[in-house]
Amino acid sequence: MSQTRDNKNNPALTFEIKAPEDKTNARAGMFITDHGKVETPAFMPVGTHGVVKTLTPAELKDCRAQIILGNTYHLYLRPGLDVIQAAGGLHCFNAWDGPILTDSGGFQVFSLAHLGKLTEDEIVFRSHIDGSEHRLSPAISMEIQRVLGADIVMAFDECTPYPCDYEYARKALERTHRWERLSREHFLKLKALYGHRQYQFGIVQGSVYPDLREESVEALAEMDFDGYAIGGLAVGEPKEQMFEILSRIAPQLPQNKPHYLMGVGKPEDIVRAIGHGIDMFDCVLPSRNARNGTLYTWKGRIILKQSQHRMDFTPPDENCTCYTCRNFSRAYLRHLFMNGEMTGLRLNTIHNIHFFLELVSRARQAILAGEYAKWQAEFFSNYPIEADHSDENQLRRAERRRKHLEENDVNSA
Repeated sequence: MSQTRDNKNNPALTFEIKAPEDKTNARAGMFITDHGKVETPAFMPVGTHGVVKTLTPAELKDCRAQIILGNTYHLYLRPGLDVIQAAGGLHCFNAWDGPILTDSGGFQVFSLAHLGKLTEDEIVFRSHIDGSEHRLSPAISMEIQRVLGADIVMAFDECTPYPCDYEYARKALERTHRWERLSREHFLKLKALYGHRQYQFGIVQGSVYPDLREESVEALAEMDFDGYAIGGLAVGEPKEQMFEILSRIAPQLPQNKPHYLMGVGKPEDIVRAIGHGIDMFDCVLPSRNARNGTLYTWKGRIILKQSQHRMDFTPPDENCTCYTCRNFSRAYLRHLFMNGEMTGLRLNTIHNIHFFLELVSRARQAILAGEYAKWQAEFFSNYPIEADHSDENQLRRAERRRKHLEENDVNSA
C-alpha cells in the first residue's frame, strides 16, 4: 500500500494490490476515491461529451461500470466550463455518482492534427465546432480539469505520432517531461472545487524507442504521481511492437501505483496487457462498434448486417447475462440495425459495455485464484483474433498527424 504524500489538499491515492499472480505479471488491485472504489483490472467506458453514447448512468451501473472517462477538449469547448462549474462539476452535470477520469486534452489535438499547432509551451488549436482559436498548456489543462472535477486528472503531454524518427521522439519527450513537471506543480497548487479529492496520473511517452520509454519512466517516477499511464501506443504501430514496448516498460513502472494503458481496448489486447501488469484501460471501441452493428462475444465478433443473422433467434451470446442477451435475438438486433432504429444502438451498446466489463471482472477473478495464465490460454482458445478497421483508421490518423508536424516543423526552432 502506498501513501507517500501528506498534503491536506492533495493527499496521495491509496492503491492496494490484492493478489499478485506468480506465473504472469497480472495483478488485482483496488483504489478508493471519494466517489467510490475501483477494483482492478478495470475498463473505463468512454464518455467523450460527459455521456457514454446512448446509455444512462443507471444502465452503466447495471453493466457494473465502476469508473468512466470524460474528455477535457470536448467538454471545454461545449458546453463550456462556465456551465459545468455552475452545475457543480461534471458529476452533478451528468448525474454519474461514481469516479471519473479526464484526459488532458492533448490527444484530441493530436487526433485532430489539421486543427492544431504545437509550440514549445502550448498547443494552439481551432475549435472543430466554430473555428475559434484556443490554447492548451500544462496550467490551462490542470485548471480545466479542476473545474470538471474529475477524480483522476491526467498530466498534459504530447502524444507522438507513428511513425516518427528518433530525433523527433526525443525532443517530443523532453517537451512532454517539461509539460508534465509543470502539470504536477500547477495541480498541487490548485485546490479542489467541489469538496472531493482529486488525484493525478503521469503519462509515459517515448514512441516505439525502448530507451526513451525507460527514460520517461525514470523521470516521471521522480515526480511522484498517484498513478502512471502509458500513452502513445495503439497509434498505428504494429501490434507486436506495441507489446514489445509494453513488456519492457510495464514492469519498470512504480509497482505500488496503478498502471493505465491509454486507448487500448480490443478484448484480446486487454487480456494480453493484463498479463503484463496493466490495471486500467479505456477505449471507444465497445460503444463505437456497437453503433456500427458489431457485437463482442466470448467466441469473437458478430457483424449484425451479415445475412446469416437474419433468421438467428438466439441471443448475441448465450453466456452473457446483460439485458440485451436476456431479452433479444440476433435476428431482432439485426432488424433494428438495418432499419436505423435508435433502440438497436442502445441495446448493442449495453451488450458491448457489459461484455468488456465482464471481461476484466473474470480476469480479476482468475488473478485472485492464482490462475490467470490458465484463464488467458482458455480465452484465446475460444476467441478468434480477427482484423478490424480500427487499426487502419489509427494508422491513417497517425499519418495525417506526422505530415502536419513535418509541415509545421515544431522542433526546428
